[in-house]
Amino acid sequence: MSAKDQMRAMLDQLMGTTRDGESSRYNVKFSDSKVCKSFLLGCCPHEILASTRMDIGECVNIHDLALRADYEKASETKDYGYQVDAMDHLTTFVGECDRKTEAAKKRLAETQEELSAEVAAKAQKVHLLAEQIGQKLAKAEQLGAEGFVDESMKMMEEVEELRKRKATAEQEYRNAMPASSYQQQKLRVCEVCSAYLGIHDNDRRLADHFGGKLHLGFIKIREKLAELQVKVEERRRQRSSNSNDDREKQRERQREREREDRDRERERERERDRRRDRRRSRDRSPERPRDRRQDDRNRPRSPVSRPNHRRRSSSRDSGINPENY
Repeated sequence: MSAKDQMRAMLDQLMGTTRDGESSRYNVKFSDSKVCKSFLLGCCPHEILASTRMDIGECVNIHDLALRADYEKASETKDYGYQVDAMDHLTTFVGECDRKTEAAKKRLAETQEELSAEVAAKAQKVHLLAEQIGQKLAKAEQLGAEGFVDESMKMMEEVEELRKRKATAEQEYRNAMPASSYQQQKLRVCEVCSAYLGIHDNDRRLADHFGGKLHLGFIKIREKLAELQVKVEERRRQRSSNSNDDREKQRERQREREREDRDRERERERERDRRRDRRRSRDRSPERPRDRRQDDRNRPRSPVSRPNHRRRSSSRDSGINPENY
């Protein structure tokens, strides 16, 4: 890759598809199905293991640093759920690698001379110490390259201590093995990347292995898978908790509606009682006027009206018409 291409890639990674107003040159968005979601999260095995013994070729989906930058910015405000897609991808890949590792172990067990339990335990001890030496030596070199000189020197002191323990373990293993069998290269399979390791490998070879791109790439993939599993499980628990909260809210709303229905029913019952009382009151009210009219008929007439009647009678008897006056 030329310096110009490297600079373009750096700008894409930093600024995304909108840098310098060049968004028009992108016909896809990070959310498109043909974009590799594992790449967006920085854990696609096709990219991590490129140019190693386990190179699995180019990914069939799109890898673009600008799209990754767009996703990282957008994911700050929205959860797109791509962790599930990436987790499923890595789970399938790691599962296949683990099956290959078990198959390699089985082949070794069939081809190498059978060891007694005691000798096998001593060989296992040598292997473990050799792995620790290789890992710490690779770490010390990394720290030194990054400028952490004191930390690197401290790590080398630990390496020297492990070398002494390994020498003792090798002597115990040599004493337990027949002289004719000791020179045979006893192999084991690396549990991380499935590479073969020999019991007689020197520290330099082990450091190259544990600090190499293949082994570190598999460590990154496995650690990323474990991280995604934790995040996805937390997300599922959160969704389950939210679902339980929603169900509780629905039940509370249902209880509230039932209380309101009961209150309305009680109010309707009280209204029916009031209407019934009013009807009864109206049914009783006509009896009182009839009683009053009966009382009026039974009451004696006033004597004031009688003289008028007599005067009208006298006038008629005398033949005098009052209107003439």
